Amino acid sequence: MHAFRLTRQGAPLTLEDVPVPAPGPGELLVELEACGVCHTDLHIRQGDEALPDDQLPLTLGHEGIGRIARLGEGVTAWSVGDRAGVPWLHDTCLACRDCLSGHEAICASQRAHGLQVDGAFAEYVIVRQDFAVAIPAGLDPVTAAPLLCAGVTAYGAVRRARLEPGQTCVVFGCGGLGQYGVQFARLHGARVVAVDTDPVRLEEARSLGAEECMISDADTGAKLRELGGADACINFAPTATIWPAVEAGLRNRGRFVSVAMPSEPVELSLSWLTHGTPVITGSSVGGRLDLEETLALAARHGVRVPVESIPLAGVNDALDRLAGRRPEAPVRGRLVVDFARTAA
Repeated sequence: MHAFRLTRQGAPLTLEDVPVPAPGPGELLVELEACGVCHTDLHIRQGDEALPDDQLPLTLGHEGIGRIARLGEGVTAWSVGDRAGVPWLHDTCLACRDCLSGHEAICASQRAHGLQVDGAFAEYVIVRQDFAVAIPAGLDPVTAAPLLCAGVTAYGAVRRARLEPGQTCVVFGCGGLGQYGVQFARLHGARVVAVDTDPVRLEEARSLGAEECMISDADTGAKLRELGGADACINFAPTATIWPAVEAGLRNRGRFVSVAMPSEPVELSLSWLTHGTPVITGSSVGGRLDLEETLALAARHGVRVPVESIPLAGVNDALDRLAGRRPEAPVRGRLVVDFARTAA
């Protein structure tokens, strides 16, 4: 089969012909129909997260959807031909406090597709039967593939924001994840305020349900106060410059959820923390239940983001575009490998 493999961090992925893997006990062999291209793939390719030499070469990709081609020994809940999702989580220990309390996405022993095990930038991939997810009928593989990481990440952040109907949720950063965040916050009954530096992204956020849209600048916090303040702020923007607006705009006892991971520190006022008693937390990719709920909501309510399909051969170019190396070809939503295009 064809697979795009990482052979050296900091270098482009390499197209290789490799054997189709055989599913072991409890495993599924999935023939890919689509796979989203995620910023995490870019970070891994660039070496932002250093990998030990014994993990290379490695096939990246963790937003896959396809049909089950073969079953490993002991698989009973799946059949050949079923459509299955290939999420970030390949498996976890299932026994630690985090796993047992429903927080398996932060299990210290987790293994992820495209990080510790081969992922879905290939024609076939191995998935554990307990961590594969059924794709609801009616969801198109190409448009639904980003739900396997970007979508569930946004959904998990909205859940941690503990939104109630009528509350105000500010979404910082309206790229693919933020666009999902706008929709899930709306489905929780919140009034959504979208904040970004890009007017085009703000218009997209408005079309997806944001009631207010703001260009991010030095006055954002004051503008949020004029609207009555925020019950929750969710940050999808990879910058710490949003923090003054969060401190100024968040209501007493409000919630701040960080999804993006900018490296710059922020200045946290302990006086503000004491007097306003906000809840400050982070949110990573969701677990299996989060993913099932994400897909169910997407199927029921048409949750979507703009998708641009590419052939498998375009993966390196897609990662370059995510890195900003192709300013003439900006990414407005999500880039998704369409394996039907590859075959053509």
